[in-house]
Amino acid sequence: MMPVDVLIACTVLQDHADQLSVLGNIIRPGAETQRTELHLKTALLMAGSSLPDFTGDLCKSQKQISIQESLLTPDNLAKVQRDRQFVSDVIDGLIVELQNKNTFQSLLSAVGEERKKKVQLLDIINREEEGRLRIKALQKQLLDIHKQKTEECERLHGLEDYLREQVQHMRVKTNRQEKFVKSCAEQLVFQGLKLNSHKENELEDEVRMLQERTEEENNVHMEMEIFLKRQHASSQEKFQFWIQRYEKDMEEKEQEISALKNKRNNSQARIQELSKKCRDMQKVIIEDRTEKEHLRAQLEKEQKEKDSATKIQAWWRGTLVRKGLGSPKKAAKSKAKGGKKGKTKKK
Repeated sequence: MMPVDVLIACTVLQDHADQLSVLGNIIRPGAETQRTELHLKTALLMAGSSLPDFTGDLCKSQKQISIQESLLTPDNLAKVQRDRQFVSDVIDGLIVELQNKNTFQSLLSAVGEERKKKVQLLDIINREEEGRLRIKALQKQLLDIHKQKTEECERLHGLEDYLREQVQHMRVKTNRQEKFVKSCAEQLVFQGLKLNSHKENELEDEVRMLQERTEEENNVHMEMEIFLKRQHASSQEKFQFWIQRYEKDMEEKEQEISALKNKRNNSQARIQELSKKCRDMQKVIIEDRTEKEHLRAQLEKEQKEKDSATKIQAWWRGTLVRKGLGSPKKAAKSKAKGGKKGKTKKK
């Protein structure tokens, strides 16, 4: 780019930065809605009439926000304020880069960084949403398992009560049979008691096996609850870690913004110094032009005087020639000859 183009671009960008600063003073969250809307429309119309193509999208979005009254909330105004500050910082960095390097790579890098930040933020939000959905699914699964195990325990308890009733019933039945067959042979009584004892052992073994199975399922249920709680705690720790990282990144960006502001102030001071030097150079150029004009006028005057003297001499010679006197040299010679002849005659 030519230095004149760079100077024009810097002037236009500085004008835009001033207009964005005025816009920032107008937009204040918590102010009256009608007053904020009126000032915002006026500022956006002023900015839209002079901003270049690379800030046209921002102006269009701000015009749409100013038209829709439902979006004039403190949160949206704060977002507009942040966008305005971001554009102002990008313009300041672009001014510095144009003055130093005659390039506009800072604009492209700023847009790329903003896109990367947006992608990272969307990634964090998606992962947080996935974590929440996973936690909800695990909680639902835990409730289903708890409900299933509760139903299974109730069923097993019912079966245990039923078996106990059956054992009690069998005992009563055996006692009655003992009383009924007491008059029978001792062998039949012995066989009946042996058979009943064997059945009781089988039933007790079955009850014991059911109790062991119930205890095992309870242990599995407790271990599953502990695992799910650990997973929940791990998700909470990851969430806290990302929150701390987000705060740290925000502090670093605030420090970068402060550094950019300091650079902008230094650039403004340098621009003022260069403007002062330009004014001094303009004064020197004006003085040099004045001196050259004076010298040229003096030379023209001398040339005119010389031309006038030449014309007068030519006129005078022409007059002498027309009167027959001849040239001045011949007239002088003729006078000299006439003087010599007169002297000879007198002798």
